[in-house]
Parts: sequence; C-alpha cells; structure tokens
Amino acid sequence: MKTYTYRTIIEPDEKGYHGFVPILKGVHTVGDTIEETKDNLEEAIRCHLEGLHKDGVTPPQEKNSLEVIQTITFNA
Repeated sequence: MKTYTYRTIIEPDEKGYHGFVPILKGVHTVGDTIEETKDNLEEAIRCHLEGLHKDGVTPPQEKNSLEVIQTITFNA
C-alpha cells in the first residue's frame, strides 16, 4: 500500500462547487457543498490512481509545490 498526497482546489461556481487536482490532469468534479465536493474528489482521485496502476503508469507526486493567493488593490 502506498500513500499519495495531492493539492486539491475547490472553488464556488454557479451550481455549487467545482473541485480539481492540478497535478492530475482531467481530475475534476462538482458538488452542492464543499464537503460533497471533497468526497467526490477523493473518489475521483482513487479512480484515477486505479486507472494509472492498471496501465502500469507511476502516479505523479507533488514535489515542492507552492500556492500563493495574491490580493491586489488598484484604482479603476
């Protein structure tokens, strides 16, 4: 058994929430709540990892990633 850690992002959208995993291309999901989106992301990640394993592909891993949220004020 191997443990993987991934950075996930959940953002509000017009129908609830959208979640995705930047390093796992194509892993996206939605949910009505943040908690539902987190649960859906876990399932989507597991399915993606199972697919990679079946294909004999080593899953990517997060290494030295940095996420920055910047706030900028300007006169418009």
